[in-house]
Amino acid sequence: MNKDYLATKRGFDIFCSLLGLIGTFPLFIVAIIGIELSDPGPVFYMANRIGKGNKPFKMYKFRSMRQGKANESVFRGDEDRIFPFGKFMRAAKIDELPQLVNILKGDMSIVGPRPAAVDQMQITRGGKYKAAGKVPSGLTGPSALYDYIYGDDIEEAEDYEKLVLPTRLELDLYYLKKMSFGFDLKMIVWTVIAVIGVISGHKPKWMMKKLCKAVGKEVPKDS
Repeated sequence: MNKDYLATKRGFDIFCSLLGLIGTFPLFIVAIIGIELSDPGPVFYMANRIGKGNKPFKMYKFRSMRQGKANESVFRGDEDRIFPFGKFMRAAKIDELPQLVNILKGDMSIVGPRPAAVDQMQITRGGKYKAAGKVPSGLTGPSALYDYIYGDDIEEAEDYEKLVLPTRLELDLYYLKKMSFGFDLKMIVWTVIAVIGVISGHKPKWMMKKLCKAVGKEVPKDS
């Protein structure tokens, strides 16, 4: 792995996370007010995650589920547990903005494989997928985009594990093959396009096709 690229990547992460925290400060205020009005209680949710080198860390998110309803033992939570404003935050990816702090701290990177949940390590970091733990986990990337465009619509945990997870894991490995500064920039641009598309009700199906084709998977019929 290119050391110059990794050094540039870390510098880029620091710059982008600082700029992002400053630029999205108004959204932090909106999120805090919205959460407190919707379901008074803790504003942040700290998820137990595993990052580079199987190092555990607390991943920060804005809380989008009703108090006491968060469940990390399955890949998908009960959609009924998410309060309305929480659904909006998830659709607009506002709930993940606190991860900019994780990136600034060095727990994560802007682009990379998604962090693994502690109790899902055997599935998401077992066997050949162990390689995904050799690089910094990312806020976005091929697998995160696939999950966002398609996976977020799958409500049942069993359906998610069958229909979404296999492709998501392959996309984590695909990132390892493609990772470069240019590819990272491409994923950031794609993320902006995807968020705008989802919020406007026009999901970028072309992006789904490219992601699936990249790992030799069929495009889901119901996507």
